[in-house]
Amino acid sequence: MTDRVYIRPIGFVPGPQSEHGNAIRLAGGMVYASRFAVMLRREGQVVERWLAAPDTMAGVLGRLPDDVAADAEAQWANLTLAHPPLELGARTVRLDQPQVMGILNVTPDSFSDGGTFLDDREAGRDHAAAMVEAGAAIIDVGGESTRPGAKTLWEGDEIERVVPAIEACVGMGAAVSIDTRKAAVMEAALAAGAHIVNDVSGLAHDPRSAEVVAQAGCPVVLMHAPGAAGDDLHEGGTYDNVVFEVFDALRARRDAALEAGIAASNILLDPGIGFGKSLADNLALINALPLFHALGHPLLLGASRKRMIGALSKEAPVEQRLGGSVALALEGMRAGVQLLRVHDVAETVQARNVWRGLRDAALTDFGDLPG
Repeated sequence: MTDRVYIRPIGFVPGPQSEHGNAIRLAGGMVYASRFAVMLRREGQVVERWLAAPDTMAGVLGRLPDDVAADAEAQWANLTLAHPPLELGARTVRLDQPQVMGILNVTPDSFSDGGTFLDDREAGRDHAAAMVEAGAAIIDVGGESTRPGAKTLWEGDEIERVVPAIEACVGMGAAVSIDTRKAAVMEAALAAGAHIVNDVSGLAHDPRSAEVVAQAGCPVVLMHAPGAAGDDLHEGGTYDNVVFEVFDALRARRDAALEAGIAASNILLDPGIGFGKSLADNLALINALPLFHALGHPLLLGASRKRMIGALSKEAPVEQRLGGSVALALEGMRAGVQLLRVHDVAETVQARNVWRGLRDAALTDFGDLPG
């Protein structure tokens, strides 16, 4: 028998005073959780489920089988783990509040803005500068489309696309991530000044990629995609329980990264919304985002303009998905996600600032407590 345990925050409050202190600050951020589901899974099926609050969690964990007890204790500690800031060149990106990562695609066939910034490099620089001015903490540069059906790009062509964009972004003082799954592209991007590797394959596609990241000592985003090891990232997307299986897969990629010598503090995780997942799968993952803090690493959510928004809004075309994109970003904020990868930076930053104002106000409001 194979037992696995999962601790999912399911109850949230504006601040700890709402529960007379019986709440935790989720992942060191601006979200407070007061109720949790502890689930024991055996051979793929949930066999026990307990509800707990912070003051009753020890008793629930004490009832677990010995083979999962240590993992459960680690997950509980991870849920309260405050992550240090990312030091990215001259920029410091704090992870105690949601941050916005702006997308800069230099591809001819991206699903959203393909060709716009590949053919006109000056327009790409202007767009990146506008995103930084609007409040993007990081600019994510990608040169290969990862939409369903896209063909794999030769690494030389990808390098030729991304390096000028990275150099331009670094030149304006921006923190930059490189969105790639190829070790040679990672090396060229880091040499050009990129600060983060954002690998949609979770370092599974290229056997050299983990070594490159470990030697560079840079942060890396490990994303889940069912076809990560092959050419088609979307291949093999069938699940008995998408939430648990993506959680387990991210844990496995995290462990492989640690084994390769990548520091735990340099690992970020992304559940891979839209990659080999149905609408129902994507909705389940977004609803379960707080669970992924139990892995102990900052989280990135990339749902901007994705197909699921069109599916839920009368097949709205990609350029008409702003409302849905902001709604999903806000859902990420409520789940304590640290990085939001978006196309529409100004609108998302505005939504984040209003959300943050509400959270700050809640923390200082003691009006309904006895004097």
